[in-house]
Amino acid sequence: MTTHLFLSSIVLTTCLVVYVLLFTGRRGQTLPDGPPTLPIIGNMHQIPKHKPYLQFTAWAKKYGGMFSLKMGHGTVVVLTDRRIIKQLLDKKASTSSNRPVSLVTQNLITEGDHMLMMDNTPRWRLMRKLIHQDLTESLCDREHSKLHQAESVQLLYDMLHSPDDWVFHLKRYSNSIIMSIVYGIRTPSIEAPWTQRLNEIVELWARINEFGATPPVDLFPLLKWIPERLLGNWLTRSQVVHDEVHSLYGGLLKAVEKRRATTGSVYCLADRILDQNEKNGLTSHNVMLLAGVTLKGGSDTTASTLSSFVQAMLAFPEVQKKAQAEIDAVVGENRLPVWTDYGSMPYVATVVKETLRWRPTAPLGFPHALSEDEWVDGKLLPKGTVVFVNVWGLHHDEAKFPDSDIFDPDHYKGRIASSSEYANSADYENRDHYGFGMDHSPLAAIVTDIAKGNGRRLCPGIHLADRNLWHAISKLLWAFNLEKTIDPQSGKSVALDTTVETGYREGLTMCPYEFPCKATIRSETRRQVILRDLAEVKQNFFPKYEKVDLFMPEKK
Repeated sequence: MTTHLFLSSIVLTTCLVVYVLLFTGRRGQTLPDGPPTLPIIGNMHQIPKHKPYLQFTAWAKKYGGMFSLKMGHGTVVVLTDRRIIKQLLDKKASTSSNRPVSLVTQNLITEGDHMLMMDNTPRWRLMRKLIHQDLTESLCDREHSKLHQAESVQLLYDMLHSPDDWVFHLKRYSNSIIMSIVYGIRTPSIEAPWTQRLNEIVELWARINEFGATPPVDLFPLLKWIPERLLGNWLTRSQVVHDEVHSLYGGLLKAVEKRRATTGSVYCLADRILDQNEKNGLTSHNVMLLAGVTLKGGSDTTASTLSSFVQAMLAFPEVQKKAQAEIDAVVGENRLPVWTDYGSMPYVATVVKETLRWRPTAPLGFPHALSEDEWVDGKLLPKGTVVFVNVWGLHHDEAKFPDSDIFDPDHYKGRIASSSEYANSADYENRDHYGFGMDHSPLAAIVTDIAKGNGRRLCPGIHLADRNLWHAISKLLWAFNLEKTIDPQSGKSVALDTTVETGYREGLTMCPYEFPCKATIRSETRRQVILRDLAEVKQNFFPKYEKVDLFMPEKK
């Protein structure tokens, strides 16, 4: 009897091993086509560690606008087809709005409270609602436009004062807007301690989330039991990011709580969440991460997009001249552009859209996960399938955008409606871009989905993100000529690398490597307008954001 049981167990074990070897990593016949797989690992060996969206775009050209990858026993589907994106992520949003499991990001680093990584649950919907109440289109136009106008004036002054530090000025501008909206605390200088800490967190976050930076524990859970020293000390590195995130976000929330105890509530997102929390019942950790994720999403993406804009102006000076001519005809020299000028300057509007298309900040976007089986175009996508929107591939579709690597605002000629109007339209073929649309960050989603606007994950910060970019771009073009610098030895322009492969950083957010830029004020009259408007906002607007004794904890 014992021998019989022993032999039976051997047979069963052998059958299990054979099954795993034959079927794990294998693409089923009902899945969309894709590159050939290997047993066990599927396509994992073919995914580039850096800039995978470039390979995904190449595969889309070969296998179509919906192709699949096998990652162990899991399935990934990549979409580079507007119609299918609309069908799956919008019309079937009830089953495509979850997120894939992420032990490192969601569990270890943010303890389950990263809004962008949450499934479509009641708590996620509540958090999204709380963010949305501060980022509606009417509120952006009625209240946040004053903040945009004031912060963009300081941006121009900073560019006047130290033009070589233009990258830092863009970071300060984007950070100050979202800090003011979230915490009621503005960023008067890039030297503000929370700004430096946030930049460090952005770098840590990008490195820990790169493909291959941590073992694939979500696909192969047994890896969790292997000593971490054999797998790059991934647990220790995750803990470092956790500690930095909680230290900064916790310190900012404590500053708000301290101010509330002494002077009461002010007009900002954190205060409104706390004011309503007796009804909503969020924990302190929920609130801390909700505010912090909103801050991160609204800060680094805007600055990265503006850096790409500056690069485009240097590489395509004819675009800059045409935009400046339009601004001069509408605005003149004696005042700055304001949001109500938007409709009167259609070319400037298309410059903003082209910036988002040409170098999308989130070229792959945050992944979605299916909560049920779904049939799409005759293919079965099983429950749990991870879905990526290939934003890069969509934005560089030659059929839609001829000469797609050329920065040409005429790609959008006659199409200047807002990003939200296009994202919500049934006319998916004429959607302007996928730079906001899928919650890749609460602001652009809060900042976008990572990039995104699809279905229930349509970015709640889409209105704010549009305005962040328009105010900065229109005013920079009004005030300055942006040009390549001259090498003093050769007397020639310093070379500018606009290629994605070599000119842009790795990581989740697309941002060019730093490059020199010569910013020259266009006239003395414009200089005086900047000084005049700065004096006005320093006296009448900025003080209400600068009455906080900000507590900043020691760095871990």
